[in-house]
Amino acid sequence: MAIDATILGAGIFGLSCAWAMVRRGARVRVIDPNGIAAGASGGIVGALAPHVPEQWNAKKAFQLDSLLMAETWWADVAAAGGGDPGYARAGRLQPIPDAAAEALAAERAEGARALWRGAATWRIEPAPDSWSPGTLRVIRDTLSARIHPARACDALARALRERGAEIAREGAAGGTVLHATGWRGLAALSDSQGRSGGVGVKGQAALLDLDRRDRPQLFVDGLHVVPHADGTTAIGSTTERDFDGTDTDDQLDALLARARAAVPELADAPVLRRWAGIRPRARSRAPLLGAWPGRPGHFVANGGFKIGFGMAPKIAEAMANLILDGHDAIPEAFSTAGLARRSGAD
Repeated sequence: MAIDATILGAGIFGLSCAWAMVRRGARVRVIDPNGIAAGASGGIVGALAPHVPEQWNAKKAFQLDSLLMAETWWADVAAAGGGDPGYARAGRLQPIPDAAAEALAAERAEGARALWRGAATWRIEPAPDSWSPGTLRVIRDTLSARIHPARACDALARALRERGAEIAREGAAGGTVLHATGWRGLAALSDSQGRSGGVGVKGQAALLDLDRRDRPQLFVDGLHVVPHADGTTAIGSTTERDFDGTDTDDQLDALLARARAAVPELADAPVLRRWAGIRPRARSRAPLLGAWPGRPGHFVANGGFKIGFGMAPKIAEAMANLILDGHDAIPEAFSTAGLARRSGAD
């Protein structure tokens, strides 16, 4: 079978872009020597949370579009392949510790009313009696959602195979080639000034045996606390720029201690799993998307860092538009135009 597009990388960006192209009739092959979601996309946290509604820019607008289209997009994935990505737009609670924080939250509520197009709210309210970030008043936003990262990638793989796409560990790269190769691929890129395209940042997380599946996620003390539909609760994550491998260590122990102190209901929940992975962070901290300069027929989608799953639906459609139709609607802030025209690695 002739291939229209080859995707290098079976993480969230690679699989999502493959799905968007397959739905438009493209014949797609996904190649990853390590298998599906073998890197950071195989994680456990899955907090799809928006940027704050202020100092609006193209990145925040793009993310808003993606979060708003996510429910239908992931439902289509589940219907096509029978997998369950664990998606639910259950909202999020954040603490308001003092009067200054409440004043800022009120300003952001006005921003949400102006910018979120009436599709979601950011409001101040009394904290619930249980499952609370620990202050008397909280911010509740209705835009935040959850997903189970590893299961979402599995659901995408099932949908792709059901539609006839090939997912393999090796094979020839035919047709247009999209490089979605995670942190190592990102670090191997360089820009026109000789700087690396990005770096890997390690994150550690834990999965607890605590069923709060019908509750919103919490964001407290810099940590995401995400109840999943399977009756577990994920806690994450660390941000480690210096690392040696993907073992978990005492930094995860410290993270767990902070989470248990902030949310008493976590205190006695057993740890089911400890997880670590290395996330790709581009120099701009925004995803790096577009054509690869100097390599006709080659494209890049990388640098999801902490927002990859939330951005994936919109990124997938934008990359499919670019690769299949030649229509480039990718924001300048994400553009690959600044990459060096010759780079030695994928």
